Amino acid sequence: MYAVIKTGGKQYRVAQNDLLTIERLEGEAGNTIEFAEVLMVGEGEEVKVGAPFVSGAKVTAELVDQARGPKVIAFKKRRRKNSRRKKGHRQHLSLVRITGITG
Repeated sequence: MYAVIKTGGKQYRVAQNDLLTIERLEGEAGNTIEFAEVLMVGEGEEVKVGAPFVSGAKVTAELVDQARGPKVIAFKKRRRKNSRRKKGHRQHLSLVRITGITG
């Protein structure tokens, strides 16, 4: 069984025991999270598509870790003006394991 969920402005296709890296969610490692915004649920040939969400469907997950992504450098330079700006960014991420899909 698989589902398509929406979190952090993105959509993910998930199945049982999948490890997923998503934008940071509040909580600590070991907490249980429920995703109620389920766009689609399917098993084999049988597929339920929501408009926009499938009613009564939810996906449960366990929060495995809170981490940060790789550093992205934003470097801007204006040539011949002696003007440079360097800025770094690391996105906050959550690692979750899908434990169940109902719907």
